[in-house]
Amino acid sequence: MKLGILGGGQLARMLALAGLPLGIRCKFLDPAADAVAGHCGELLVGAYDDPALLAQLADGVDAVTFEFENVPAAATQWLEQHLRVAPTPRALAVGQDRLAEKTLFAELGFGVPKFAPADSLDELRAAVATVGLPCIVKTRRLGYDGKGQHRLREGADQAAIDAAFTELHRPGHGGLIVEGFVPFDRELSVIAVRSRSGEVAIYPLVENVHEGGILRRSRAPAPDVPAAVREAAEQFVTRLLTHLDYVGVLAVELFLAGDRLLANEMAPRVHNSGHWTIEGSVCSQFENHVRAVLGLPLGSTAMAGDGFATMLNVIGTMPARTAMLEVTGAHLHDYGKKPRAGRKLGHVTVVERARETADAVASRAAGLLRETAKPGS
Repeated sequence: MKLGILGGGQLARMLALAGLPLGIRCKFLDPAADAVAGHCGELLVGAYDDPALLAQLADGVDAVTFEFENVPAAATQWLEQHLRVAPTPRALAVGQDRLAEKTLFAELGFGVPKFAPADSLDELRAAVATVGLPCIVKTRRLGYDGKGQHRLREGADQAAIDAAFTELHRPGHGGLIVEGFVPFDRELSVIAVRSRSGEVAIYPLVENVHEGGILRRSRAPAPDVPAAVREAAEQFVTRLLTHLDYVGVLAVELFLAGDRLLANEMAPRVHNSGHWTIEGSVCSQFENHVRAVLGLPLGSTAMAGDGFATMLNVIGTMPARTAMLEVTGAHLHDYGKKPRAGRKLGHVTVVERARETADAVASRAAGLLRETAKPGS
């Protein structure tokens, strides 16, 4: 079998690596000639919406998926006329628009921060007044890893609101959304997969820590989460998957404030907070996505060996390979990308039978990452 993938970054690369043991080959389309998925399969280089390249991508594959939500929806719609595309273009369209996300979450009965759209400066001023301060002004589209966001603090004046508009508003980018600031206690994510037949499998709830808008650490299962919170997250993601007639892996980022669970945003794809599943789950999110999209049976989402996992993102600079591999229990993933400040270059996963051991090993690995990140190191 063969799978086409829009995008050629690390997520596409890990999808391909998951498919190889199953005898599944992948073909990619990406604008960058050095896209790292090209290490693992045929890489077509050019625009995502180039009809000739889309035809080449579709040629000889059994289905097409995408590795991130900012590919043009028109490209998936063109492909859908010729073969199966999963997740559906509808799910992609929702995942591309923060306003559509929040609106759908609310319609499905899940808690969300207070929000209001804004397409002009006057509308932004009115939206801030409606939502209240403090709040976050975001672009509706093309935001990730903390990009496309501006925080307005308590007491922000008209000049601060105007500055946010100047910074974020771009004609043709779908406008802005204002969201109430959530004084959350923890950030969580729920990752699930749905098959073509409608079977749903859910991975253990994950606790996440972000710095500078970028995910730094994930722990699975999330410790000390009340059963009611876990069940609410699982019920919501199941409802969302069913509503969208979704096929593949879906992630929803959540805020936990006291005993209140709020939906932040969804990712219609494999997700950074699920990278730990490669070593930490019986069947990784990447393998399950490949299985689902190609109509194969789903694999188990249970923790491998009933253990505990911690994932650390490698940002900006790779650690010394030898030093990291000397950390017993640490699994290093190098994406093969050129170093750059703020860029995700790889990740490290620790899987142990006891939470205390996993945390200790992860702390040692994190120390090596901090040493690497020091100026002049």
